[in-house]
Amino acid sequence: MPLKARRFVRKMRGGAQAHLMEAQDGNFYVVKFRNNPQHRRILVNEWIASVILKHLQISSPPVAIIELTAEFLQANPEIHLQLGTRRMPVEPGWHFGSQYPGDPGRLAVYDFLPDALLDHVANRNEFLGVFAADKWMGNADARQSIFFRARLEGAPARGGRERAGFVAWMMDHGYVFDGPHWAFHDSPLQGLYFRPNVYATVRGIEDFQPWLDRVLNFPEGVIDDGLKQVPQAWLEGDTDALEALLEKLMSRRARTPELIEASRHGRVDAFPAWK
Repeated sequence: MPLKARRFVRKMRGGAQAHLMEAQDGNFYVVKFRNNPQHRRILVNEWIASVILKHLQISSPPVAIIELTAEFLQANPEIHLQLGTRRMPVEPGWHFGSQYPGDPGRLAVYDFLPDALLDHVANRNEFLGVFAADKWMGNADARQSIFFRARLEGAPARGGRERAGFVAWMMDHGYVFDGPHWAFHDSPLQGLYFRPNVYATVRGIEDFQPWLDRVLNFPEGVIDDGLKQVPQAWLEGDTDALEALLEKLMSRRARTPELIEASRHGRVDAFPAWK
């Protein structure tokens, strides 16, 4: 069931013009609107990608359907889309929500860490897993992530308490499947994170395990369940096109190792230790 938005917090950066809101469950969500400037298909892409990353055991924000009522929008005129000089209202209804890691008034969230801290991110190896996923899903964007401090399970500090450290969440998947085009136009540079040191340990295709095997053996049932969760209001007659897209997605699983290796030969040497 969708969660109703109950408080507007602020606008976010980015082409989709998402807004940060608190929902009725007490959590905060980055909400992308059905009538966003990038296309309503972006919401579908976000939802399917979240289902895939969850099964691959790659850290990413929990997602939810966020309902914006006409009354809520009327009470919060700051919520709108800006197209050049034109102000466009947000449509009431169901929209996509990507959960924020905590209370934005208390938790610092970063989209950049200096190398000295990035090298010690607790789940830094997941950048290899999400790269395999991005190649499979045809992510036409660079890899996006956020970082925040959290308690690290299995890492006790003095006094028996869990140690705190930085963790990464992989986020912003609107341009998997080439965004609104729902196609696969593969390029060596697609899906790469802009900080090459996350790939410094890669010496061969085996370093993308166990995620690569999870992609190659991805169950069709997981995709089917994810498809059933997509609201019809996000599709507007695109059901057949989405089913065809997801059929192509499943058929290209076996190409993932090839797509990863092709990234070695782009104009950017992302994997200098891979000989």
